[in-house]
Amino acid sequence: MADLSRRALLRGMGGLGVTGALAAMTGCGVPPAYVEAADRGGPDRSARDRRLVFANWPLYIDVDDQHKQRRPTLDAFARRTGVSVTYTEEINDNDEFFGKISPALMNHQSTGRDLIVISDWMCARFVRLGWVQEMDRAAQPHVARHLDPLLRSPHFDPGRKHSVPWQSGITGIAYNRKKLGREIKHTADLWKDDLRGRVTLLSGLDESFAMLMQGNGVDITRWTADDFYRMTDQIRRLVSKGHIRRFTGNDYIKDLDSGDVLAAQAYSGDVIQLQADNPDIEFVVPQEGAELWAESLLIPNLAEHKRSAERLIDYYYRPEVAADLAAWVNYVCPVPAAREVLASSKDKERAALAEDPLIFPDDAMRKRLVIARDITSKERTAFAKEWNAIVGL
Repeated sequence: MADLSRRALLRGMGGLGVTGALAAMTGCGVPPAYVEAADRGGPDRSARDRRLVFANWPLYIDVDDQHKQRRPTLDAFARRTGVSVTYTEEINDNDEFFGKISPALMNHQSTGRDLIVISDWMCARFVRLGWVQEMDRAAQPHVARHLDPLLRSPHFDPGRKHSVPWQSGITGIAYNRKKLGREIKHTADLWKDDLRGRVTLLSGLDESFAMLMQGNGVDITRWTADDFYRMTDQIRRLVSKGHIRRFTGNDYIKDLDSGDVLAAQAYSGDVIQLQADNPDIEFVVPQEGAELWAESLLIPNLAEHKRSAERLIDYYYRPEVAADLAAWVNYVCPVPAAREVLASSKDKERAALAEDPLIFPDDAMRKRLVIARDITSKERTAFAKEWNAIVGL
């Protein structure tokens, strides 16, 4: 299993940068970089050229403990299909990767990649710009059958025609129950006096806003600008009173582990690893709800091996393959049927993963998980400016 969180490398801060500049440019009407559906595909070479290029994040696939260059599930796909995969761990930041491949996409050129994995809030931009191809779901029976119903229809891609979750996760609250001396059940519990100066929030706009608005009773599938500014006014007041210690990337992990911080807005995948070393750390989905997010597979425009890419995506939705991947990366598995595969394992450690609600959320937790409406390009510039002024970016 991974000894370092893949998400610890995530630094998509939701600011302006390359994507903000594009958002400002495309605020109304048809974006100048938009690609019509008829222009997204190209000649498919899958039948005669049995290979594909797959770009992913570091530490986001199973690895052979004895041979670090081997990736068992990917190797098995190659043996099964005869399709060789060039697997690159080149995505370290959503905005950085956007900047890397956007010139090709906006100029109707191939990116040289058949499959990429990016966060859903970034997927939303690719879908709106017409930079990714619609998948042939008839060629993906395992996706059609096994994709978690909670992840099937995000606001930016109804019916998941252009995207398929690679892994999922929850943005909730991690806290040290022993040192705090009480339970946290609600987002508002973070604002009690005994946590003054001992609580942190995530600095990234896209990572943080949804759970904070849910704490105010907002339906994040249909939130408004008023909901957003009501939340930022609240956070600004808490900052001015010294209640929030700071805004973090994944360095909240060190703060929680050391005890400098007693509660933090956190990612479920990180907490699984924290708990292995510190059993006093707990993760909670607030009663008001928490955001269920995904990082998803996309096929960029003019990919030369689209059919092979669709085949690889469907392969990872076989429950036995999804179980192998889940056992290694420890994020929320987008294939609920993988739970039974793990539960039936003779390996006790592997079987125990089937009972971990941070990999397979139980029914009570699932009722409180929601995919947020994403921030549109028209909204992003003003919202990022507001948030970054509070965070200090």
